[in-house]
Amino acid sequence: MKQVQCGSEVELTDLCKYYRVGEQQIRALDNLSLSIRKNEFVAIMGPSGSGKSTLMNILGCLDTPTSGRYVLHGQDVGGLDPRALARVRNREIGFVFQSFNLLPAYTALENVALPLFYAGVGRSQRLALAEQALLRVGLRERMHHKPQQLSGGQCQRVALARALINNPSIILADEPTGNLDSRTSHEVMELFQAVQEQGNTLLLVTHEDDIAAYARRIIRLRDGRIEQDTTIG
Repeated sequence: MKQVQCGSEVELTDLCKYYRVGEQQIRALDNLSLSIRKNEFVAIMGPSGSGKSTLMNILGCLDTPTSGRYVLHGQDVGGLDPRALARVRNREIGFVFQSFNLLPAYTALENVALPLFYAGVGRSQRLALAEQALLRVGLRERMHHKPQQLSGGQCQRVALARALINNPSIILADEPTGNLDSRTSHEVMELFQAVQEQGNTLLLVTHEDDIAAYARRIIRLRDGRIEQDTTIG
């Protein structure tokens, strides 16, 4: 994989993603350029169809751009094949989803350890690392409980611990408070804020202004382009 000299965690240059629907070409991302520094906390906002999901899929190495350049942690990943993208995804990126995506038959500890199983880490080591990750998100007393025995906020803490387990370059959180009540949402966001303050780069997609306010930078998309890029404080 080509190494690129880059001072940013994420560097997007003239990124385009086009889809064809019948005779129509949809420009999901249209010459979008963006730099995100290490340890930034960035919220991405915009109406439906603005390009948020497409951007997150490309940032998460779940999809590739039609054209343009994507540099992640000094590596040019924009044109990699699916197998190479999967390696980058497993090593460099942690995901947190609205629906938690926890396996119901597994305990919190086993759910958190799962990415290390796919990475070939031995059982004792991966469970020890999973325990450390759960301690980091404040779930010492619940690590042997299954998802149905946990509250929504606790499930999202498990999901965040799982995202942290591989010590990724960036964490991508897609509407992480969408299934939570207001009080729990703010408790989870305070945890995300603490994780970012400990050194992680965090990108958050949200529709909610009060959730975006936890970030230090808010990027608003419209029609596949950056409409507004605001640094807070």
